[in-house]
Amino acid sequence: MKILVTGGAGFIGSHIVDKLLIIGHEVLAVDNLSTGKQENLETARQNFSTSKFNFKNLDICDQQHLLEEVKSFRPEIVLHLAAQTDVRKSVQDPVFDAQVNIIGTLSVLEACRLSGVKKIIFPSSGGTIYGDKEKDAPGFSEKDFQCPLSPYGIAKKVINDYLVSYEALYGLDFSILALSNVYGPRQDPFGEAGVVSIFASRLLNGQTCTIYGQGDQSRDFIYVQDVADAFIAAIDKGSGLLINIGSGKSISLNELYFAMAKIAKVDFDPLYEKPRPGELQHSLLKIDLAKKELDWQPCVPLDKGLSLVLEWIANLTK
Repeated sequence: MKILVTGGAGFIGSHIVDKLLIIGHEVLAVDNLSTGKQENLETARQNFSTSKFNFKNLDICDQQHLLEEVKSFRPEIVLHLAAQTDVRKSVQDPVFDAQVNIIGTLSVLEACRLSGVKKIIFPSSGGTIYGDKEKDAPGFSEKDFQCPLSPYGIAKKVINDYLVSYEALYGLDFSILALSNVYGPRQDPFGEAGVVSIFASRLLNGQTCTIYGQGDQSRDFIYVQDVADAFIAAIDKGSGLLINIGSGKSISLNELYFAMAKIAKVDFDPLYEKPRPGELQHSLLKIDLAKKELDWQPCVPLDKGLSLVLEWIANLTK
């Protein structure tokens, strides 16, 4: 199939691009490289010809040029990962967040509508759309009330409604994958990174790690290759559904830090600072629907995934 991946040079997008090409699809990746990196696509460039893989430096908010590229490529499937992904930045600048995550997504939806795209797969945020979980409460299911506490989470919730509308009005099929905290190689430890990459980089460089709050806040961490597998599964499954993608388990930031420090053979304690606005205390997703509808479940345990991230970060400095 012909598949367009927006945000294709990003952390998650590039892993999806690699898997799509290995399976045999023809892929066009678009990215404005604001946070994505050309080097994330080196594997794709080195192993596949331009008849199978191409990249365009393009901003999804540039509606005219995006439409031209989509009409020219004529994809059957669009995986829309281009986004402003920093929750804190969305709190600081909600207008910019909405311009990229809402208006930019509408630009993608219009390009899909006008180009005959069959299906769009969209990553929502299981860590933000549901709001805060009580510490000892079970994980969120897809039927739970959505109460996002940040502009970033609100944008994800709004796009859910737009996708339902485009399906009803134009027959554009969709799947929404609500991702928990994704980690893995290619997550930039120096930019808008997740806590795993930040901890890994600092631990390996002998620097003190900072935890905002008391460290008892908990997260559901999912390895990036497992997430890529979920996107692949959603190409022909999960139509019209919001589906949680996570590990189904949570771990506190304190537990995460000391697990990574042990692997890195580091014995100094983290620094604790005041909590930051817009961040959740506890997040955990139920993944029963993903197992049922996508025939998917996570395969990479946390200890193995953390070791792989530390190994990747170590190789960056060689």
